[in-house]
Amino acid sequence: MAERYSSFDPASTRWLLQRVTAAFLVVVLAFHFFLLHFVHHAYEIEFAGTQARMQNVGYFATMVAFLVTGTFHGVNGVYNALINQGLDGTQKTVVKSVLVVASLALIAQGIRVAITMAGF
Repeated sequence: MAERYSSFDPASTRWLLQRVTAAFLVVVLAFHFFLLHFVHHAYEIEFAGTQARMQNVGYFATMVAFLVTGTFHGVNGVYNALINQGLDGTQKTVVKSVLVVASLALIAQGIRVAITMAGF
């Protein structure tokens, strides 16, 4: 039987953060779907309503946390999948650098949009 290989060391911080962000994302995604698909139906969503929701500090903080944790969870998963496929050496360093820069750009742009939507 083939042995299973994973780049995640169960004692590492990245392993723990992958699990914690997954749990957080499940809860926040459920909140998001409930609010924007059951409380407010898709055809009722308007720009003004989005602005009003984003002006609520709790909602704003939740959406920013959703952005940051979603980005980390996705990028960390992609990075580890590439490592599991044999990425190492210089390629590993380059991919890690590109993913970090792309993640920071995504988070910065997302926060910029959130701040604009909230009117801060």
